[in-house]
Amino acid sequence: LESFYARQLRLSPHVLGHSKAHVGRVVAELVRAAKAQGLQPGPLALSLRGDFVRIGSAYEQHKVRSPDCFDILVPLRLPPHLEPQPRCANGLGPCGAFVCGLRAKAGWPRRYRPFAEGFCVELQGRSHLSSGLVLRWFQGHLQRCLGAVRYRLQERCRISLSACPGRPPTLHILPCSDYVCCHISMAVRLIPAIPLGDALYLMALLPEGPQASPAPEALWGLNASRQEQRLLSWLKEQAPASSCHLKCLQILKGLRDLRGQGLEEPFSSQWGRVLSSYVLKTALFSLLLQGPLEAWDERFLVERLEDLVLYLRDCLRKQVLMHFFLGNASLPEAVALPRFLKEAAPVNLLAAFDGPTLDLAAFQLINTWFQAPHIIRMYSHPRYLRPAPTP
Repeated sequence: LESFYARQLRLSPHVLGHSKAHVGRVVAELVRAAKAQGLQPGPLALSLRGDFVRIGSAYEQHKVRSPDCFDILVPLRLPPHLEPQPRCANGLGPCGAFVCGLRAKAGWPRRYRPFAEGFCVELQGRSHLSSGLVLRWFQGHLQRCLGAVRYRLQERCRISLSACPGRPPTLHILPCSDYVCCHISMAVRLIPAIPLGDALYLMALLPEGPQASPAPEALWGLNASRQEQRLLSWLKEQAPASSCHLKCLQILKGLRDLRGQGLEEPFSSQWGRVLSSYVLKTALFSLLLQGPLEAWDERFLVERLEDLVLYLRDCLRKQVLMHFFLGNASLPEAVALPRFLKEAAPVNLLAAFDGPTLDLAAFQLINTWFQAPHIIRMYSHPRYLRPAPTP
């Protein structure tokens, strides 16, 4: 396991640091240009707030293999005097989905009608902000700004933007070899987000696989990445300096990806969804708070990794793994949660999967752990190493 981690999973801090810095500079230029252009259409349109939020494994110190994929939230600004009113989309979509109503501070006068026609859909007789319409506007808006940014950055890198229906646009960055010592092509997923306050955001529900159809246009997902980052910071302070909890997560992600190479469809696609990086991270959070953090010292890596596998297997068998923040009343006091999260209905992350699929995933997971040395040897050959799923 140590060799597998060192040779295939561990990232060079030097290369990761260069990649993150370069991504930050390029995204800042694009967001600045998009904000400036967004000021022109008038007060009844969306615009960019002007900042961006780094999320995902690359910024939480548990990314594996290569620093070539990044996720960035781009907060949007609603027209003046309009406020988002999110609520759980009970019965309208997957567990954990939200709809976003809008409230005008002085009612809903006629002057907001152009905005409603451009960005809203009717749902249960009320106007709701449409994630699909917002996403399409966002894609077009960034594309229109790309030319000016490309010219300003031509000595640093070559950039392009790709967009598929129902998916956030992806910014492709190829640094010039004489500018960045680590000449890696990077893909940055730019995700439009509606700020709710308290570092919470609504973002378009992402399709569950490469071939999946887009989610219904009225539905949104809730992003609590800032709360996750605060929890990780608190755990780093409380755990031993040589804690192996993030290393356990990286190794389990690596084993999941290797095992996926040997599975046949349709279960091969289900395997990656059931054991998504978010599910693995949630299981780790839950397990960490059950016992003394001193037990996560590096010396006990194998024991803690086995605990994580067994905990996850039990969750799959019981068909229950609850969202760590939504409706969780047992978090440490040091990790203060916004009221919206505390009062939200609890969400089972495994509710979308049927019993036979989860039973098979549990069986394959424990089998992967028992056969880890064999799987590492067998599927670590270059011909098996396909790109890993996006975290």
